[in-house]
Amino acid sequence: MRVDDLEGVRGIESRAGALFHDVGMPDIAAHPVPPAGALARFVHAGRSWVVAGDADAPVAFVLVELVDGLAHIEQVSVDPPYARNGLGRDLIDHVGRWAAARDLPALTLTTFCSVPWNGPYYSRLGFVELTAEERGPELARLMEREAEHGLDPVERISMCRPVGTGVRHVSRGTSLSGVDALPAGDLLQS
Repeated sequence: MRVDDLEGVRGIESRAGALFHDVGMPDIAAHPVPPAGALARFVHAGRSWVVAGDADAPVAFVLVELVDGLAHIEQVSVDPPYARNGLGRDLIDHVGRWAAARDLPALTLTTFCSVPWNGPYYSRLGFVELTAEERGPELARLMEREAEHGLDPVERISMCRPVGTGVRHVSRGTSLSGVDALPAGDLLQS
């Protein structure tokens, strides 16, 4: 991801977030999108990727933190017109390869347990729910902060997937970063 992708990424997040209206979560849909400055830290840290579509514009993205020595998926979003084409899965698989190359043993994320494109989706990708006892201290604190910001802890879960599981290689195209190409365009790494 490049700094000049950030406004496009913010637009994707806004449009993807609006889908929460469809599952009766208007407060989540109305949650403000982080400012470009807050997202830039992921670019500068080299832990953000986009899938670019026509005119090199982002159509999907993923942001990664390091939490408890694991690759934590802070956010993955696909622009709704491009959804259901495997782009989110491909970005997550890319993060898995990135983590493996850095000897990080697993991916983690926090998500809504019952929203179809959240918990059930990540389960299909090989993630398993962590109990409170299985969470590291940083992940536990992250979930506490989510609750402080109004996310219902009853609806939130943390999940984990060991590196090297669920990885699917795409054989089409080329990539700017030397990883497998994604269907809607090249994977652009900061």
